[in-house]
Amino acid sequence: MKWISKRFRYNGLFTIMFFITIFIITIVSVAITWATIRMSENFFYEKFSIMNAKVMSQVKDSMEYYNYSIVLASNNLLQNGTVQSVLSEDAGDQETMEAYYTLGQQMKRLQPYMAGKDISVLVMGKNGLVYTTDRSYWPISDMELKDSSITEQTMKQPRKLMYHYHYQPRKNAGTGEERFMIASKALMQRSTGNIYGAMYFAVKESEFKHRTYDNYTSPGNDFYILDRQGTIISSSQEERIGTSETKLLTYAERMEADNSHYLVGKIKGKEYLILKEYLPFFDMYMFNVIDKETAFGDLIDKKNMIFIVLGIVLLAVIIVFLVTRRVTNSLSLLVRKIINASKNDFDEYVPVSGTYETKEIGQAFNLMLDEIQEYMDELVLSQQLRRNAELAALQQQINPHFLYNTLTSIKFMVQQGEKAETEATIHALISLLQNTVGNVSETITVAQEVENLKHYVLINQKRYGERIKVNYFISPDCLSYKVPKLVLQPFMENAFFHGFNQKHEGSINVLIWKDGGTLICETVDNGDGMEISAETKLPKQKRKQQLFSGIGVKNVHERIQLMYGEEYGVTISSELGEGTKVHITMPINKD
Repeated sequence: MKWISKRFRYNGLFTIMFFITIFIITIVSVAITWATIRMSENFFYEKFSIMNAKVMSQVKDSMEYYNYSIVLASNNLLQNGTVQSVLSEDAGDQETMEAYYTLGQQMKRLQPYMAGKDISVLVMGKNGLVYTTDRSYWPISDMELKDSSITEQTMKQPRKLMYHYHYQPRKNAGTGEERFMIASKALMQRSTGNIYGAMYFAVKESEFKHRTYDNYTSPGNDFYILDRQGTIISSSQEERIGTSETKLLTYAERMEADNSHYLVGKIKGKEYLILKEYLPFFDMYMFNVIDKETAFGDLIDKKNMIFIVLGIVLLAVIIVFLVTRRVTNSLSLLVRKIINASKNDFDEYVPVSGTYETKEIGQAFNLMLDEIQEYMDELVLSQQLRRNAELAALQQQINPHFLYNTLTSIKFMVQQGEKAETEATIHALISLLQNTVGNVSETITVAQEVENLKHYVLINQKRYGERIKVNYFISPDCLSYKVPKLVLQPFMENAFFHGFNQKHEGSINVLIWKDGGTLICETVDNGDGMEISAETKLPKQKRKQQLFSGIGVKNVHERIQLMYGEEYGVTISSELGEGTKVHITMPINKD
């Protein structure tokens, strides 16, 4: 998990660019696919509707032909004076027989209009006389027809040729219903407006369908003839005849309002392409209803289209991945190198590759590294010069009290006539001054450092007596190694002047040896001891101590770390009443 988190951290830009691009590609692909499907469907709807509109026009012509034949026949009957007189006058039995014969002869005149059409004509007079061209064909009895809603509506609008839907149980039980379309019109004198009867034209719905639109239907492609109330008068779906479908009337109103010849709508949960034609002569609507799934389901192979789109998206993902990775890889590498720059001490250049922007960043960063290195070199040199100046200055600042007390001691020894001791003390002071003031080199040999230490000890023992013994345990193979000047003297002075305030006598041991590639120097006393700071492992001081050469304990520690690194330096361990041990580590330096 940590590795994955690290990879995401270094490749954040790539991840963001990759997923955003994939998201956009997916959205665009889905949008284009959806738009293509919708545009294709709309295109085929438009073309299909134009084609079916022509079919509907042909069907409408066929229906008009039917209507025209009925209109001609009805006009002929209205203009026939013989028919008017027969149906208007009351007659006896003999005259009734003659009237039927006369009506039969007159009905034969209608045959030219009915040619090729299975239409039964019935006339009903005011005098109760009824005549039909085919009694077996007629769906209802004369009395039922007289009292029916068909006759009632006909009499309400006597000048209008009206069409009605009627169904009648078949004569043979269990064979279903016989459906009819009946056209009716009142027989009325034009001059007086006197109604003397009514005429009826009965057409079987199956015959009407066969003669008009049956040849244009197919599975999923149906026709419906609806009256103004939404009742289905005729349809290729026989089970729907006689039922109500007001939803189609609603669609008709929408198409008229939008001035559109088709629309896509839902009927009982399924989508259909719906075309409409108004039949003014019937005062009905004709609908061509095409099942969208049946008619257009195989037109567009959505499954293959989806697979193609997925393939395109997958190919786009691969291309985007390679391109994005190539573009961002140099930037990710640059970020990784920049993050790790501090671990390499700002000493490793970052690669200059990739895009123009990445190259510019890399070059700028490398230039900054050069400036940092120059600054660090200047800083180290400045610190070195400062240390040298500090050392040189401090070497000149010999404690005046030390000189006064030493010279006073020499004067006292001269007065006492102690020539040998005076001479030894003067010699030690001269050697000490030469090595601290005259020698400007920062490092000296172990032998020289020990020799200076002995001179310093000798001077102090001449002043204060030999109550503090000093022992030297120096490994002979370490005498030629180089050490920083005055590295032991501050600790010897601390031991002399601060380590034996409670105790009046004791000893100080100086030990120098090597351990592998490390030179170890120790000063160990059995004096009063002191408190040690846990943070620095250096003694707590109530005031700033300036030792013989002006170089304190902390200064020695910082000098060693500055010269050799933080793994070296000074550590002090001490216990009150037990004494103090100073442990100094340095790398072996023979030059």
